[in-house]
Amino acid sequence: MSNLKTIAENRQVRHEYFIIESFEAGIELFGTEVKSIRAGGVNLKDSWISIDNGEAFIRGMHIAPYEKGNIFNRDPYRVRKLLLHKKEIMKLFGQVKQGGYTLIPVSMYFKDSRVKVQVGLCKGKKLHDKRDDMARRDAGREIERALKQRNK
Repeated sequence: MSNLKTIAENRQVRHEYFIIESFEAGIELFGTEVKSIRAGGVNLKDSWISIDNGEAFIRGMHIAPYEKGNIFNRDPYRVRKLLLHKKEIMKLFGQVKQGGYTLIPVSMYFKDSRVKVQVGLCKGKKLHDKRDDMARRDAGREIERALKQRNK
């Protein structure tokens, strides 16, 4: 059984999009970037994934410069390559082009000692969908409160 340790999560994705399908992808990083990730210096908030020339790239992801990295530090917002199988990339490319889907990184985690990114194939929510989700969440909270009061 593999060890999974979550590094960062993009919580805004679940609010803004329906996640249709998710994929696990490796990511091409340099040594100082991995050290910075281990220290918790990563932000997925405004990042997205594009497919160019049959390769997947993550854009807008911020990895803070490693404090002890001096000249070896890279640009915090540089474009990083995602490591996916060619069939997966072509499938995702077809769905993004045809169905109006978007590719967004949902979370980043360590699987054993390797950094992995969970890629979500997402469809945007309309305002009424967001309101429905909020109402459902509030109703669930109310039920939990009522059960707690009842069990006292």
